[in-house]
This record gives sequence, C-alpha cells and structure tokens, in this order.
Amino acid sequence: MSNERSSTAIDAYVGRRLKQRREELGLSQEKLADFLGISFQQVQKYERGFNRVGASRLFQIGEALGVPTAFFFEGVEPSGRGGLAENDGPQPLQVAELLAAPGAMELLTEYAKVTSPAQRKKIVELVRVLAN
Repeated sequence: MSNERSSTAIDAYVGRRLKQRREELGLSQEKLADFLGISFQQVQKYERGFNRVGASRLFQIGEALGVPTAFFFEGVEPSGRGGLAENDGPQPLQVAELLAAPGAMELLTEYAKVTSPAQRKKIVELVRVLAN
C-alpha cells in the first residue's frame, strides 16, 4: 500500500484561506516560512493546495496568522455523507481550486480593472476559445 496521498479540494481551499490571511496581514511567504521553520517553497505548496497541511502545522499557522484553526474551513459545508454539501451556486472549494491555478489571481486582478461589460464578455469568449 502506498503512503502517498493526493491533495483534495479541501486542501486547495485551506491553502487559499491561508494565502488570503497572510496577504491581509502583509506578510511575505518567506516571513511566514521563517516563523514556521519551513521553506517558503513549502508555504507556496500549502497555499496552492499541492501539499496537505497536517493538523499540528495548521494550528501553528493559525497562531502565526492570528486566527483559529476553524478559520481555514469557514465556508465549507459538510453534506452529512462524508462529503461536501451541494447547492445551486459555486462551491467555495471549486472557487479555491480555480484560484489555485497558476496565473489565476493575476488574470482575475486584470479582469477586475475592465469596466466595460461588453469588453468583459469578449475577454470571457477569448479565454473560452483559447481553452478549447
């Protein structure tokens, strides 16, 4: 049996919440990594959801960022079946997975600067064509 575990949507969501809080505090990945005694690359992997954050490390990160451990799971709704709740809107974990994609935040930042609805529609159409 393999000890290798793949990351999940929850890992991506936790990573996004970690990054969000770190940026709110104006803290660099390097400073957080120094505080935690790990490499900044490991912080990057946590933030992108590539690596799972263990319970004790998550507690330590919460202390460093001044939030309770529950902060990293706010917005996650259990389904009662061991999964996540389904609803009509996009799930926080789906959004976190999308935002974890390389370049996603830069694209969204620039997109938000476009004020014309017609131009925004064209941008979405362009990206859709390029993706296919």
